[in-house]
Amino acid sequence: MTLRRTSIVAAVVLAAAAAPSAPASASGASGASAASVQAATYYVDCAAGDDSASGTSAGAAWRTVTRASGHAFGPGDRLLLKRGTSCTGVLAPKGAGAAGAPVRIDAYGSKRAAKPHIEGGGARAALQLVNTEQWEIRNLDLSNTGPATTTERRAGLYVRLTDYGVARHFVVDGVDVHDVNGADFKDPDPSGGILFTVQGTARPTRFDGVRVQNSTVRHVDRTGIGTSSTWGRDVDGANWLSTGVQFRRNKVYDVGGDGIVVQKARGALAEHNYVDGFNMRSGGYNAGLWAWQSDDVVYQYNEVTGGHGTRDSMAYDIDGGNNRNVYRYNYSHDNEGGFLLVCNAEDTISDGNRVHDNISVNDRNTASPYAVISVVCGASTDTRVYRNTVVTDRPDTALVSNNGPTGVTFRDNIFVGAPGAGSPIKDTVSTYEGNLYWNTAQPRDAKAVNADPRLVSTAPRAPGDVRLKAGSPARGAGTPTADGTTRDYFGNPIPDPPNIGADQSS
Repeated sequence: MTLRRTSIVAAVVLAAAAAPSAPASASGASGASAASVQAATYYVDCAAGDDSASGTSAGAAWRTVTRASGHAFGPGDRLLLKRGTSCTGVLAPKGAGAAGAPVRIDAYGSKRAAKPHIEGGGARAALQLVNTEQWEIRNLDLSNTGPATTTERRAGLYVRLTDYGVARHFVVDGVDVHDVNGADFKDPDPSGGILFTVQGTARPTRFDGVRVQNSTVRHVDRTGIGTSSTWGRDVDGANWLSTGVQFRRNKVYDVGGDGIVVQKARGALAEHNYVDGFNMRSGGYNAGLWAWQSDDVVYQYNEVTGGHGTRDSMAYDIDGGNNRNVYRYNYSHDNEGGFLLVCNAEDTISDGNRVHDNISVNDRNTASPYAVISVVCGASTDTRVYRNTVVTDRPDTALVSNNGPTGVTFRDNIFVGAPGAGSPIKDTVSTYEGNLYWNTAQPRDAKAVNADPRLVSTAPRAPGDVRLKAGSPARGAGTPTADGTTRDYFGNPIPDPPNIGADQSS
């Protein structure tokens, strides 16, 4: 099908091939020596500054982001905006940093005051970087509200590369984005909150090193946080998936479409993120946290809730062209679109993906052919879903549905339907091995356990409610899996033999 939605922590080892050699970036700045940098600091005070001033001290600060945008920043330079002030316009600084000496945008002034605010006024972005690298952006507040539109792409923070080569080292830390009313455009150049996008067709281009952390996105259209690209695998014998992408400890609320998207990346990490409210205003297909045409992505310790709508709106997604992606230690609850989608796209390979040690509580999807777990679109290969606990209180949703695709194996999961009426499993295609079933009809499963799992709560509302009581038939009834995983969602060591489901306590 066509493109749609476009430690406990131990060290995560991502099995990815070495990055391909690439031409030097267009700016040439990354080759500069940090030791030889003559760095300067510039100030912006949108309440009391003066654009005719030097900008090189707090007492001689510039007045507008337009003045700052006209300056070419170099390695080690800093641009500081005063806390407690609000600027109108677009901050689009020029120049680039160097390895070990990035350009830094940050706040100055009393930390008791609010973060400096930039309102883009309906422009492409409130803060925009184009064809550059080696930038770090911290402690800003961005919004971008213009007239209602169905044609204008808008974003809070927008980094774009076009026919550039490899752009290295971007850090976004403690940035708050809110109130962006862009049109419902998706990939490869969407509207959204914090976006890193690659465009062009003349020169292979990708990011190497994008870290977005400790940031908040609220009430934006359409993508909360994401990457996108017109490039991908196997271009002139090289792999042009972006590398070094990390989304960590971010919070995303009330987004029109997708929550957090990793598109066309290799070896990405998404952990400790929280998404609450997605697919709120979009006419397309959307998910809470997912990837498209990406390899070796790890998603862990995330929580997704509040997915709206019954087309998709599931928390997590193994989508088209994804290979060796891993969802583990994640929590999903109260999503109208369900917990998990497995949906390979036409003419792509989606292989070797794993979904294990996750918890789904009271997710649902009442629209055919969907369910709490939906296997739709094209067939994947070697997709394994195991040691998860999936519980719903809705009799009008299926726990699993499948409208024809093959390649998925469900093993050692706990499936619990609604009390009384139960919740069906509508899947005659996938492989089922040694799962526990309660308040649901068992599919073909020669090693099935049909019994009350004896969860801590008979009406779960939180992860701790699906722990196993003493004497649970799920204890010790699982099959060992040589995947290198040693602990469960709660941090318990995984016994041998393991329990069925997400709780591996002894």
